[in-house]
Amino acid sequence: MFQSFNTTGIGSLPHTDPVEACNLILDSMDIPFWPQLPHRGFFELMVPQYSEGFPFIKIEDENIHIEQAEEQAVSAFYEAVADQAGFPMSREYAAGFHAFIDILEQRGRKFDTVKGHITGPLTFALSLTDKQKRPLYFDEELRELSLELLKGKVRWQIEKLRPYAGNVLIFIDEPILSALGTSTYIGVSTDEASRMLREIVTHIKECGGIAGIHCCGKADWPLILSSGIDVFNYDSYFFWDTLSIYPEEIKEFINNGGVIAWGIVPTTDAIRGVTLEGLGEQLERGLTSLEKIGIPGDKLRNQTLLTPSCGTGSLKIEDALKVFSLLKDLRNTYVRD
Repeated sequence: MFQSFNTTGIGSLPHTDPVEACNLILDSMDIPFWPQLPHRGFFELMVPQYSEGFPFIKIEDENIHIEQAEEQAVSAFYEAVADQAGFPMSREYAAGFHAFIDILEQRGRKFDTVKGHITGPLTFALSLTDKQKRPLYFDEELRELSLELLKGKVRWQIEKLRPYAGNVLIFIDEPILSALGTSTYIGVSTDEASRMLREIVTHIKECGGIAGIHCCGKADWPLILSSGIDVFNYDSYFFWDTLSIYPEEIKEFINNGGVIAWGIVPTTDAIRGVTLEGLGEQLERGLTSLEKIGIPGDKLRNQTLLTPSCGTGSLKIEDALKVFSLLKDLRNTYVRD
């Protein structure tokens, strides 16, 4: 599916110039991705960015909430869902996506794989609230319609990216999975979270894409690994030892051809003290921990990608450049072109 130790990114960059951000990605990554640019404005934050086209959304200044929509707009939305037309992302909401497509067109090069991304359905449905601060997740109809919105964003991305690569990889970004089961999300069913995740994974594959997931921190790895994903990405710099706790689940994932994308370069202030040697040692700890539970080292390394942790967009540009440079250098210690 991929060449071992290929590099890609999670999503966000600190840039405000989409062309500059895209050129950095295209010149740095084996699997280029379109950048989210949250410093450009509110619309490019991870939840508002995918809300465009949802008739129940109201955005006032930098406040986004759910409210009753006009009947005509609701009917049009249902029709778009039924027609499987997809839900576009405009330049106003995704300047990085459109710049990425423009540059790919200009360069005239076809990649083996390019990457897109979508906010996960659980994170989306639990982040959007009505005026009483009740998440739309707890309204069954709105929960299902928000899932259809995200499916439409997936379909549209894959159709737009397909001309430029043999494969389109779509990451589902689900940070809230790390907090599932805590007091903050009492009332959220694990079974329902699993169903929603499986639905979006299945949809990515039905649209011809490769399905990946990114989850920050520690989460219910068995739930995630059993969702049908092809690529599993987590913050391995800080949580490298958490996968080996679930030996049967991770062995099954690898044996079925699953790929681990190790989020090995930190995107916190820690990046300022990180060295290439230290990153290599941390990655080897993670790889060795899985070899010890019975996964053959060659197989594991053949099914390995490298990424930063999430949150590159929160860094200063000079720190983001260091993240990309270290990632590329680490890749080169394992792969000789």
